[in-house]
Amino acid sequence: VNISILIVAVVIFLLVLHHNFLGLSDFLKRELTDANPLGLQPVDFIPAVPQRLADERNDKEISVVIAASDERLGGAIAAMNSIYHHTRSNVVFHIVTLNDTVDHLRLWLSNSALKNLRYRILDFDPRVLEGKIEVDPQKADTLKPLTFARFYLPSLVPHAEKAIYVDDDVIVQDDILELYNTPLKPGHAAAFSDDCDSITNKVAVRGAGNQYNYIGFLDYKKETIRKLAMKANTCSFNPGVIVANLTEWKLQNITKQLEKWMALNVVEQLYSRTLAGSITTPPLLIVFYKQHSSIDPMWNVRHLGSTAGKRYSPQFVKAAKLLHWNGHFKPWGRTASYAEVWEKWYIPDPTGKFSLIRRHSEAYEAK
Repeated sequence: VNISILIVAVVIFLLVLHHNFLGLSDFLKRELTDANPLGLQPVDFIPAVPQRLADERNDKEISVVIAASDERLGGAIAAMNSIYHHTRSNVVFHIVTLNDTVDHLRLWLSNSALKNLRYRILDFDPRVLEGKIEVDPQKADTLKPLTFARFYLPSLVPHAEKAIYVDDDVIVQDDILELYNTPLKPGHAAAFSDDCDSITNKVAVRGAGNQYNYIGFLDYKKETIRKLAMKANTCSFNPGVIVANLTEWKLQNITKQLEKWMALNVVEQLYSRTLAGSITTPPLLIVFYKQHSSIDPMWNVRHLGSTAGKRYSPQFVKAAKLLHWNGHFKPWGRTASYAEVWEKWYIPDPTGKFSLIRRHSEAYEAK
């Protein structure tokens, strides 16, 4: 009898020990999955879709990456709102931000109009960029670390095979599933919209040739650039909307390639000094030279922010699938064109910190 009792006690003890071990194993597995050597730490995640919405929406899960800086948070909110309300797919937003913006972002997302969004907040550590970008002490405030988040897409969405990246100054007017289904050629890690297509036309940048070709972004006087044998008149592309094959991205080590050209620029000043644009584009142009697929131009109708005037007709703007206010004139500013289209998707900041600058243009007054 004593032996039987002892055996039963040992079995119970082993069962309890095994259960605890499995629990510890799962915990460690989650920790290892969430931890990221690049400093991209998940802060918040709402994984569940309410049953009512799950019944209404299809099973296709789409990962959408968007950066959300505090001073432009209203833009990211409007972009996500427009995407969500134009699709029946299960979109998961991977929102990349800085630590001091997390609370503000979470509060804004708790708004009733956004409460059903599935999202994951990632805290981007700017130290990832040390030694890879040149910081001018007199212009330190103009440095935007989050513009480089797109370089780290596989780390931001580690378990997806494909993802979409969008800038915060866009509005989507059609089902994002169509953009997600953009075909990528074998061996291509990403698809972009070419800058010399008939939709965007050509945007001259004073003193820098044209912003629609490579010479507008890279300094062809530098030997390192010349050795690449990239034709200066090659059509550039816009990295504000990206459809990425993350499997191919990882196989080709795209992130390391981008970091290499960032670091080389710090030493050799390879980018065009006269270009009035982002320092994010040149490394992408080099790495993806003639190695990228194309996005339908209607899925990145851009340059709405290039001038205060109207670049496109109202009929064309209405037909566009994605509107992009790249340039200095943002839709939450004073003089942006078609700002009233953007405002339809804007949700007021519950803290009052982000406020719209009321426009006094004829277009706005005629609204």
